[in-house]
Amino acid sequence: MNSSKADDEQTPNTPSGQIIVDPGAVLVREPGLIVDPRFLAPLRDELTAELGPARAVTALLQIGCMHGLRDAEHVVSASLATPGGGACPPSSPALPFRLQSRAAKGASDALELAGSWPEASEAQAWLAHQPVAVEPVCAVSAGYTSGWLSALFESEVVAIETECVAKGDAQCRFLALDRLAWLSSGDPHSISRAEGLPIADLRDALALPEAPGTFLPEGLPTQDEEAVIHIWGPVMVIPSPDFDEALQAVELLRSDPAATRVSVIVIDLTGVVIDEGFGAAALEQIIDSAGACGAETVLAGVSSLSEAVVASLEHPPILVCKDLHSGIAAGFQVADSQQHLL
Repeated sequence: MNSSKADDEQTPNTPSGQIIVDPGAVLVREPGLIVDPRFLAPLRDELTAELGPARAVTALLQIGCMHGLRDAEHVVSASLATPGGGACPPSSPALPFRLQSRAAKGASDALELAGSWPEASEAQAWLAHQPVAVEPVCAVSAGYTSGWLSALFESEVVAIETECVAKGDAQCRFLALDRLAWLSSGDPHSISRAEGLPIADLRDALALPEAPGTFLPEGLPTQDEEAVIHIWGPVMVIPSPDFDEALQAVELLRSDPAATRVSVIVIDLTGVVIDEGFGAAALEQIIDSAGACGAETVLAGVSSLSEAVVASLEHPPILVCKDLHSGIAAGFQVADSQQHLL
């Protein structure tokens, strides 16, 4: 830790954005420590005694965030690529979480995700040593998810717990928004959590690449290549603006043995303007067909001219990403999250 008891007595309040966790500490280097329920409760107690309740929560958020940033960077930079031009789904996050939906807001870069932590390990650790909580307690989980999503979407995304098993809720649920959105929300609790996660500074402290998304699976088509369908395990990528071709590709899920494992379809709409008539209807049909086959849809490269149409779809995609590269990375994350359904 960067802080000691003596330091805390001299500076009882943590300035907004200050990193109070040593990136080289064992808590940041050893992932098993933060997912073991037997360790989480003593860790919180020790940090609370050392730093006080508020700074202890900030420390837990930052510890989790550093793990999430590092794990996601490894997934994007290494786990997707395989020899021979293929690709495989990334390894599971050290702390499993489930993405449930994206609220359509009209702007493709206005990320908003709802989700849950199916195992509720941090809440269970609390209940094993403490009475029922009065507010959500899963700070490590929120930090980890914030780091993972921030690395995945090359942004600053903060996940804040909205329901918690430790306070009597049925599940541990979170809402993830852009950090600036939380800081301007007017809600003291959300602002405090967002202030405790200076994600850009945490990334710098870990010496991670600024844009982990620049690592692509070998064999990914570029804009200069002929658009072809790619199937990498559970993710199908359709880099084609032709709606008829996209619909035919989705229909492969019903007939092609090679596509039986597909659970997420990424559709690249780069350079395509979707009108409110035929374009919207065709896109809706593609998403509905994918859903009928048990697959979620991720849209990539939605232009500013198409944002309003996408936001008004009756059955929106689970995610809208700024480019094909982010869409593929998100597709693998969604596919991985589907393995942790309750």
